[in-house]
Amino acid sequence: MKNYFDVSGKFAVVTGASSGLGRQFALCLAEQGCNVAIMARRLEKLQEVQAEAEKFGVRCLAIQCDVTNTENIRNAVDQVVREFGRIDILINNAAAGFATPVVETDDETWQKVINTNVNGVFYVAREVGRVMLQQNYGKIINIGSFHCQVTMNNLPRSGYSTAKGAVLMMSKALAAEWAKKGITVNILGPGYFKSEMSDKVANQAYEDGIKNGVPMGRRGNPGELNGAMLFLASDASSYVTGQLLLVDGGWTIV
Repeated sequence: MKNYFDVSGKFAVVTGASSGLGRQFALCLAEQGCNVAIMARRLEKLQEVQAEAEKFGVRCLAIQCDVTNTENIRNAVDQVVREFGRIDILINNAAAGFATPVVETDDETWQKVINTNVNGVFYVAREVGRVMLQQNYGKIINIGSFHCQVTMNNLPRSGYSTAKGAVLMMSKALAAEWAKKGITVNILGPGYFKSEMSDKVANQAYEDGIKNGVPMGRRGNPGELNGAMLFLASDASSYVTGQLLLVDGGWTIV
């Protein structure tokens, strides 16, 4: 029986892979037989993920990388190509967030979110895109959010929503530019899943917003993004590009 979501033997890069959703994506790919290069700023955390991934019998590279630093990114991509020879899949996941009212948001906080969530996504896609263009093949998944389309009325999300909206349109532009080059670019839009970043902004208003705003009445559980990610990472989505795939428990339908 053909496995349409097969990624075994392929080579992937996952940014922001030291914890949270990035860690989940990396381990899911490894479990499916995909070799993974995992990137983040915290090398010791990456090495923990690397050890878990290698239990599945795949190759895993742990590479310290700050996605706001273009020299870091170029060096990291060069290392992946030296070790793997190619890059088939990019999970562009690294992100930052805050939840402060607009008038209380300082320049440094705003710039951190824009630099990580917008500039970082573009820089990594650009450098990995150079490799994929030479191959005439690639699957880029930029991790967006349901905040690509909507925000919240009981939690300040100005910076995060702005950045994720930018990721949506950036991805569409990349998809259009590279559509005839064998590269698809799509956006995976999670709703609220537990992660280090979401824990930093969680409060009662946050929890009430999830309970009242999500038709399913709960956060996403670990693993509930994996199927959607594998669809976009595999050749099952060969004719899908520039699309936002929301996995949000129904938040955006009401």
